[in-house]
Amino acid sequence: MPPARHLLRARDLADRRYAEPLTVRDMAAVAGLSLAHFSREFRQAFGEPPHRYLLTRRLERAAALLRDTDRTVTDICFMVGLTSVGSFTTSFRRVHGLTPTAYRASFPPARRHLRIPACVARAYGRPQNRTFREAAPATRP
Repeated sequence: MPPARHLLRARDLADRRYAEPLTVRDMAAVAGLSLAHFSREFRQAFGEPPHRYLLTRRLERAAALLRDTDRTVTDICFMVGLTSVGSFTTSFRRVHGLTPTAYRASFPPARRHLRIPACVARAYGRPQNRTFREAAPATRP
């Protein structure tokens, strides 16, 4: 039997807003169930408790960011909605078998994903606000 629509709404909320300070209580409210009943129903429908489901979504996104960006582990931890780097590292190691730093080292650097020359990437990556009082380009009348 497929999961009930109210449980799918709660799961979709976790998938969509994983980076926000989302709690199981918020998911239960979307489903219109009490916290305990929601947790039982969610576990029965999806095979894992709602808190673990939310944590898994966050760790999956963190793994993608570690593979595809050069952001720091701390930045990624906060970007995916977690608030403790120590807990993030522990949970990440439990799920992926490596620390976030070791996981990143097992993939090629993110800059290798660029399909343009490095000089072009650097030029477009420069800040646009000029602070050295360079002459403004001449405008035509």
